[in-house]
Amino acid sequence: QVQLVESGGGSVQAGGSLRLSCVISGYSYNSGCLGWLRQAPGKERDWVGTFYARSSMNVTNDDVKGRFTISLDKDKNTLYLQMNSLKPEDTAMYYCAAVPVSPCPAYWHWTTWGQGTQVTVSS
Repeated sequence: QVQLVESGGGSVQAGGSLRLSCVISGYSYNSGCLGWLRQAPGKERDWVGTFYARSSMNVTNDDVKGRFTISLDKDKNTLYLQMNSLKPEDTAMYYCAAVPVSPCPAYWHWTTWGQGTQVTVSS
Protein backbone atom coordinates (compact mmCIF):
# COMPACT_ATOMS: atom_id res chain seq x y z
CA GLN A 1 0.00 0.00 0.00
CA VAL A 2 1.42 3.33 -1.08
CA GLN A 3 1.63 6.03 1.58
CA LEU A 4 2.66 9.64 1.05
CA VAL A 5 3.43 12.30 3.65
CA GLU A 6 4.03 15.89 2.54
CA SER A 7 5.79 18.62 4.49
CA GLY A 8 7.59 21.91 3.96
CA GLY A 9 4.70 24.24 3.33
CA GLY A 10 4.41 27.63 4.95
CA SER A 11 3.95 31.33 4.41
CA VAL A 12 6.33 33.30 2.23
CA GLN A 13 6.42 36.64 0.50
CA ALA A 14 6.21 36.94 -3.27
CA GLY A 15 9.55 36.22 -4.87
CA GLY A 16 10.55 33.82 -2.14
CA SER A 17 11.25 30.09 -2.25
CA LEU A 18 10.05 26.94 -0.56
CA ARG A 19 10.93 23.28 -0.93
CA LEU A 20 8.20 20.75 -0.35
CA SER A 21 9.02 17.17 0.59
CA CYS A 22 7.00 14.01 0.19
CA VAL A 23 8.12 10.84 1.95
CA ILE A 24 7.03 7.78 -0.01
CA SER A 25 6.51 4.23 1.18
CA GLY A 26 5.20 1.11 -0.49
CA TYR A 27 6.00 2.32 -4.01
CA SER A 28 8.20 0.77 -6.70
CA TYR A 29 10.18 3.20 -8.84
CA ASN A 30 10.38 0.74 -11.74
CA SER A 31 7.13 1.87 -13.30
CA GLY A 32 4.53 4.59 -13.24
CA CYS A 33 5.18 8.14 -12.19
CA LEU A 34 5.12 10.57 -9.29
CA GLY A 35 3.76 14.06 -9.27
CA TRP A 36 2.46 17.14 -7.54
CA LEU A 37 -1.02 18.58 -7.59
CA ARG A 38 -2.39 21.73 -5.98
CA GLN A 39 -5.77 23.05 -5.02
CA ALA A 40 -6.51 26.70 -4.38
CA PRO A 41 -9.56 27.71 -2.33
CA GLY A 42 -12.72 27.38 -4.37
CA LYS A 43 -10.94 25.81 -7.32
CA GLU A 44 -10.47 22.34 -8.74
CA ARG A 45 -7.34 20.33 -8.00
CA ASP A 46 -4.80 21.18 -10.67
CA TRP A 47 -1.71 19.51 -12.04
CA VAL A 48 1.69 21.01 -11.13
CA GLY A 49 4.09 18.48 -12.59
CA THR A 50 5.09 14.88 -13.14
CA PHE A 51 8.32 13.04 -12.38
CA TYR A 52 9.26 9.86 -14.21
CA ALA A 53 11.47 7.84 -11.89
CA ARG A 54 12.97 5.58 -14.55
CA SER A 55 14.22 8.51 -16.66
CA SER A 56 14.51 11.15 -13.93
CA MET A 57 12.64 13.48 -16.24
CA ASN A 58 10.23 16.01 -14.86
CA VAL A 59 7.54 17.96 -16.64
CA THR A 60 5.71 20.95 -15.20
CA ASN A 61 2.74 23.00 -16.29
CA ASP A 62 3.24 26.30 -18.09
CA ASP A 63 2.26 28.37 -15.05
CA VAL A 64 5.23 27.12 -13.04
CA LYS A 65 7.69 26.21 -15.79
CA GLY A 66 11.12 27.68 -15.07
CA ARG A 67 10.19 28.34 -11.43
CA PHE A 68 9.33 24.89 -10.03
CA THR A 69 11.44 21.73 -10.27
CA ILE A 70 10.59 18.19 -9.21
CA SER A 71 13.28 15.80 -8.05
CA LEU A 72 13.54 12.43 -6.34
CA ASP A 73 16.00 11.08 -3.79
CA LYS A 74 15.52 7.33 -3.97
CA ASP A 75 17.85 6.70 -1.02
CA LYS A 76 15.60 8.86 1.16
CA ASN A 77 12.38 7.79 -0.60
CA THR A 78 11.52 11.44 -0.86
CA LEU A 79 10.03 13.46 -3.71
CA TYR A 80 10.76 17.18 -3.71
CA LEU A 81 9.13 20.23 -5.23
CA GLN A 82 11.51 23.17 -5.32
CA MET A 83 9.52 26.36 -5.77
CA ASN A 84 11.29 29.60 -6.63
CA SER A 85 10.02 33.08 -7.54
CA LEU A 86 6.74 32.34 -5.81
CA LYS A 87 3.66 34.37 -6.71
CA PRO A 88 0.45 34.99 -4.77
CA GLU A 89 -1.39 32.84 -7.32
CA ASP A 90 0.74 29.87 -6.21
CA THR A 91 -1.17 29.90 -2.91
CA ALA A 92 -2.78 26.47 -2.55
CA MET A 93 -2.74 23.16 -0.76
CA TYR A 94 -0.06 21.03 -2.42
CA TYR A 95 -0.36 17.26 -2.71
CA CYS A 96 2.11 14.69 -3.93
CA ALA A 97 0.81 11.69 -5.83
CA ALA A 98 2.13 8.26 -6.76
CA VAL A 99 0.93 6.37 -9.79
CA PRO A 100 2.15 2.74 -9.92
CA VAL A 101 0.92 2.01 -13.43
CA SER A 102 2.50 2.59 -16.83
CA PRO A 103 2.10 4.49 -18.98
CA CYS A 104 1.54 7.36 -16.61
CA PRO A 105 -2.09 8.47 -17.00
CA ALA A 106 -3.40 12.00 -17.05
CA TYR A 107 -3.47 13.63 -13.60
CA TRP A 108 -7.24 13.41 -13.21
CA HIS A 109 -6.81 9.63 -13.03
CA TRP A 110 -4.31 9.81 -10.15
CA THR A 111 -5.96 8.27 -7.10
CA THR A 112 -3.22 8.09 -4.47
CA TRP A 113 -2.01 11.27 -2.80
CA GLY A 114 -1.02 12.51 0.63
CA GLN A 115 -2.76 14.78 3.12
CA GLY A 116 -1.29 17.92 1.59
CA THR A 117 0.79 20.84 2.81
CA GLN A 118 -0.37 24.46 2.66
CA VAL A 119 1.60 27.11 0.78
CA THR A 120 0.61 30.75 1.21
CA VAL A 121 2.30 33.50 -0.79
CA SER A 122 1.66 37.10 0.18
CA SER A 123 2.20 40.11 -2.06
